[in-house]
Amino acid sequence: MRTKIKNAAALKRLILNLKARGKRVVFTNGCFDILHAGHVDYLERARRLGDVLVVGLNSDASVRRLKGKGRPLNKQGDRAKILASLYFIDYVTIFNEATPEKLITRLRPDILVKGGDWKVSEIAGGPFVRTYGGRVVSLPFVKGYSTTSLIKRIRK
Repeated sequence: MRTKIKNAAALKRLILNLKARGKRVVFTNGCFDILHAGHVDYLERARRLGDVLVVGLNSDASVRRLKGKGRPLNKQGDRAKILASLYFIDYVTIFNEATPEKLITRLRPDILVKGGDWKVSEIAGGPFVRTYGGRVVSLPFVKGYSTTSLIKRIRK
């Protein structure tokens, strides 16, 4: 499981090797603070779009900037370990920025995927991925699943 968690430099080398062997690399990203069935469904569908699924995980500092004080509930190492335990996720890497655009530019995935709350035209890194013929996809979410809603229910 730990071997699936890579830094960006190691992951870039792996991806170059995979692409040289004809593999299609899918990239998605998120905070994944409390992993729920909606996430699992989304990630599994993302994996089916290619041969290898790479998940960019927002660092703790990045999540705090995006979601506010009190988030994340789970530390980045724990979130990465949980994601890496899913059989259909091939690699996990942590990034510090608010968006994964810098990471996407470095990794050059064949397919960039985000959840249905994102329009294809608004997906960070999308314009870059399209410059070299890559695809940008927005997958619909499973209704009834939201980390924010789950946290609100727990706090009640």
